[in-house]
Amino acid sequence: CATQVASLVFEPCTGYLALATDAQPPEQSYAAFIGGQWTGLDPKLLPTAYQGLVASHAGASAAVSQLKQIEDPLSRLVAAGVLLQRERISGIEIGLAAETASNQGWRRPLLAWLGVQLKRAQSAGDTALAARLQRRLDLVLQTPAR
Repeated sequence: CATQVASLVFEPCTGYLALATDAQPPEQSYAAFIGGQWTGLDPKLLPTAYQGLVASHAGASAAVSQLKQIEDPLSRLVAAGVLLQRERISGIEIGLAAETASNQGWRRPLLAWLGVQLKRAQSAGDTALAARLQRRLDLVLQTPAR
């Protein structure tokens, strides 16, 4: 479920849904976290990497700081995906997520995050940035998957 969020696939996770009735509070909290449902969420029930993010309610400056503090690349991408899902992410965090995926050689999340960057550049009318991002997307698409 978390890897789906890291790759910006925001649909119900059938794997969790099949086990939800037997889930303990930490698993229920994690499922709520990655589903973007933070209302009433106790940060202490989450993995340590995400506790500060939820506790800070992901204000703009806090989100950048919290994402940078998450050392594990997958955890960072999951957190960024959740912030995007909650519409609490800026271009800085999107760039950090794209670079995290790129540094790991993770093609699917990289394509997803580059796509978000491209859409934002196009919406802002930044044709130079959009062209650069499109070239990067094309390069990733031409590279055989590992």
